[in-house]
Amino acid sequence: MQKIRIGQGYDVHQLAEGLPFWLGGIQIAHTHGALGHSDADVLVHTICDALLGAANKRDIGFHFSDRDPQYKGIDSKLLLERVVAILREEGYQIGNIDTVVCLQSPKIGPYIPQMQSVLAEVMQIDPGDISIKATTTEKLGFVGREEGVAAYAVALIYKN
Repeated sequence: MQKIRIGQGYDVHQLAEGLPFWLGGIQIAHTHGALGHSDADVLVHTICDALLGAANKRDIGFHFSDRDPQYKGIDSKLLLERVVAILREEGYQIGNIDTVVCLQSPKIGPYIPQMQSVLAEVMQIDPGDISIKATTTEKLGFVGREEGVAAYAVALIYKN
């Protein structure tokens, strides 16, 4: 019997001028970048949370505390690799991941295929199993004012 589980993730990071902007494992040229303890890649963080949640393994902060200096400035792709290893230790495989990035600017549509490719390599899955969508908030709220970026993810995992 195949066991199928789903999990969801949500993350927000403040945007600050002059920081590098990491999203989906790639750096995107922009005047502002996300502020955080690690590289603040909101998309990778929300995928980590969705995967961990699906496996009932708590959340990204439990495994990689922002109070732990070893994670200061860390590439979030390394955290995602560790999350995938946790799932595999439990016998889970990733089915698919569906995400939404909420960002007023820059427009990320042209970067989505590259993000899918990078994330697929990290998770050792097909790029077609990773959906990345983008939306603005029509200039409403902190995203609309370009004060921050948010992301949502849903992940399906399974065990035979």
